[in-house]
Amino acid sequence: MSHEKIKELIDLRAKAKLGGGEKRIESQHKKGKLTARERIELLLDEGSFEEFDMFVSHRSHDFGLEKETYLGDGVVTGYGTVDGRLVYLFSQDFTVFGGSLSETFSKKICKVMDQAMKVGAPVIGLNDSGGARIQEGVQSLAGYAEIFQRNIMASGVIPQISAVFGPCAGGAVYSPALTDFIMMSKENSYMFVTGPKVVKTVTNEVVSEDELGGAMVHASKSGVTHFVADTEQEGILLIRKLLSYIPQNNLEDPPLAPCIDPIDRLEESLNDIIPDNPNKPYDVKDVIHSIVDNHEFMEVHRHYAPNLVVGFARFNGTSVGIVANQPKYLAGVLDINASRKGARFVRFCDCFNIPLVTLVDVPGFLPGTAQEYGGIIIHGAKFLFAYGEATVPKVTVTLRKSYGGAHDVMSCKQLRGDINYAWPSAEIAVMGASGATSVLYGRQIKELENDPQEQANFIANKEQEYNDKFANPYVAAKFGFIDDVIVPRNTRFRVIRALQALATKKDTNPPKKHSNIPL
Repeated sequence: MSHEKIKELIDLRAKAKLGGGEKRIESQHKKGKLTARERIELLLDEGSFEEFDMFVSHRSHDFGLEKETYLGDGVVTGYGTVDGRLVYLFSQDFTVFGGSLSETFSKKICKVMDQAMKVGAPVIGLNDSGGARIQEGVQSLAGYAEIFQRNIMASGVIPQISAVFGPCAGGAVYSPALTDFIMMSKENSYMFVTGPKVVKTVTNEVVSEDELGGAMVHASKSGVTHFVADTEQEGILLIRKLLSYIPQNNLEDPPLAPCIDPIDRLEESLNDIIPDNPNKPYDVKDVIHSIVDNHEFMEVHRHYAPNLVVGFARFNGTSVGIVANQPKYLAGVLDINASRKGARFVRFCDCFNIPLVTLVDVPGFLPGTAQEYGGIIIHGAKFLFAYGEATVPKVTVTLRKSYGGAHDVMSCKQLRGDINYAWPSAEIAVMGASGATSVLYGRQIKELENDPQEQANFIANKEQEYNDKFANPYVAAKFGFIDDVIVPRNTRFRVIRALQALATKKDTNPPKKHSNIPL
């Protein structure tokens, strides 16, 4: 073979690696953004990237596009490893036509997604795109739909993670929305279906890109994004960490990490963490950090619905999903957003064989017209459905309050909770003492209206009577709804023993095409 041919290949590779050229790369860096290839280098283990379709270029002849072609056509695709584990990925290149999606761009992405499904490996999408390539019209739209269909088929089969490191607008937003996790960077990323100009034209609202679809808007208000990073580098490290908790596909178990944290480590602080006053808050994250391996907890959806805490941790090296009510925020009550957040997380863990540990301190569902009109019944049912449908090992620890319908929702025995523990501080009942007294003794209380002191004494006595009878875990334990009442400081050991006992659990749902979850 002549050396000219090899030189031609080397030159073409060098040209492809430049994307839209030095000037545009410089412009990308000036915005504080990395290039598509720099992102891949950071994400993957050094030297592990194998690229597909480096020499692909678009096929369009309209609007003068035939005069401007770039090798790779605006997206870098291929596979590599993260901590030695195979992943497929695509990284959109804003330096080529603003990262806009063409027919060939879509075909490149579809190829890596198809390959990932064949071999059972996660797909990671690094998004930085101006949307559809308008010059290609309906072919660009068809390209999006091809990707969406693959996102849907891959859902629950292989993990799908999206990072948004720039614009993600119009049709482009729906592929990340169909994936399991979305990560955005604070500085340069935004997502919206229609941009500020269209919003102004249609609704006369004046809004900036950041106010409409910035990272913090989607992290705290819409719940669209699960993670927010200060920089792209931090975001990429977050993706690597997230992958360490999840398996390659739905037929594998999550990776087991070596554990040097003793399983019988006693955490004395837990014996005193629950305040004597049942209305006083504490931080449930203190409980989580105390009981998990090396005090490490990776929170998901941190800024959204903070009355429920969800995330990943390990017990004796085993990856688990943790769901916990947060008494520090809205008293840990369940509302629409918390229910949606919890349901999605529980279903992800169930898809990928990740056991669930639930820490319960819930006074009920949030009352009010805003919640009822917003469909709290349907949204609460999602959370309930997710727990009842899940077949992974489920360990529940009731820390304090577990009242009413919210008790049922939070992985109770009847929703196939496998092992249900309670602390001695647990109060498991239909409602709190105050509400119960007004329902049970409403008539007598009304009769004492003329004697406020007598009325107050009567109410106090009846509340005390109710508390003595129900504000404890032993009534539920009497019926076998609680398997054991445990000393708080032993929680880590008891949860680990429970997870070990459940490691070979097999549970099935009836054969069906799919369930009709209340959406």
